[in-house]
Amino acid sequence: MTTQEISPTDPTLQVPHQLNYRFDIVKRSKLWFTLSLAVLVVGLTSMAFCLASFGTPLRLGLDFSGGTLLDLSFEQPVTTEELRQALQEHNLGSSVIQLDTSTSQEALIRMPPLSEEERLAVEATLREEVGPFERNLVETVGPTVGRLLLRSGILAVVISFGLIVVYLTLRFQLDYAVFAIVALLHDVVLTIGLFALLGLTVGMEVDSLFVVALLTIIGFSVNDTVVIYDRIRENLRLVSRKVSFAEVVNLSLNQTFARSFNTTLTTMLPLIAIAILGGATLKGFAIALLVGFALGVYSSIFIASPLLVWWRQQRSARIVDDGDPENGDPVEVTAQGS
Repeated sequence: MTTQEISPTDPTLQVPHQLNYRFDIVKRSKLWFTLSLAVLVVGLTSMAFCLASFGTPLRLGLDFSGGTLLDLSFEQPVTTEELRQALQEHNLGSSVIQLDTSTSQEALIRMPPLSEEERLAVEATLREEVGPFERNLVETVGPTVGRLLLRSGILAVVISFGLIVVYLTLRFQLDYAVFAIVALLHDVVLTIGLFALLGLTVGMEVDSLFVVALLTIIGFSVNDTVVIYDRIRENLRLVSRKVSFAEVVNLSLNQTFARSFNTTLTTMLPLIAIAILGGATLKGFAIALLVGFALGVYSSIFIASPLLVWWRQQRSARIVDDGDPENGDPVEVTAQGS
């Protein structure tokens, strides 16, 4: 019998003791865990280097650190050296300069907070020594406001995690909820780690949109995990009690794999367009969502469910070792229960 022949809506269906499916995902759990661990190590190392270099685990943008941001479009190609030399006349030579390498005409310059008069003086110097330009954007955020935004963003992420923990605990058994949260932490920490690496290598900064991206990633990831957990729980009611829990999870993952992949792919297509065409302001936001959505579908399939199987196998082994007179909890040994 194939996975397509199993209908979760037919309560009278009985499935043979051996299920047929295409991919044995649970069997390769060590591979999935190792891949995640390797990426996690790279991310944590990058965060440590960021902490040593910038004083924070990420390279904070204007929203969090405070400062003045200029987005300029020059009529002729310019160089970073020309811009830095002009800024040095105002003791701003250490400003962060990001130049569009494709045209060398688009420049993002982040400086310490400047007054209106100071900013106009800087622009006059740039026009005189570098060349004429059109100002696309100017933003100024004080350091106090930046710290407030940072605290608010962290608080929003923590509260969202807390609410999700409560929801999953009420919706599923405790072990389901715990490993769904582990998968969420996996997605968030790996996304942050990747942006720490990008901050070190290409100077990418995080702003308030990055917090919005993290909250969106959390919601997307938990939705995918809940769909898979629902299918596991539904299949547990349908299959023979002699089928192992790992087999039921494998069956459920195979049934939901195409849905998870296709949903994520269609969501990522417009984000790819935004990352390419959206400009500097939206590029980081789109990249964060792309990374987070990819990690979300990965963790839902290859982390949360295999961890659940591993945990129940460990509990089952302890019950057998203890010599339980009731022969253990049938949930751990067979597919009975959810």
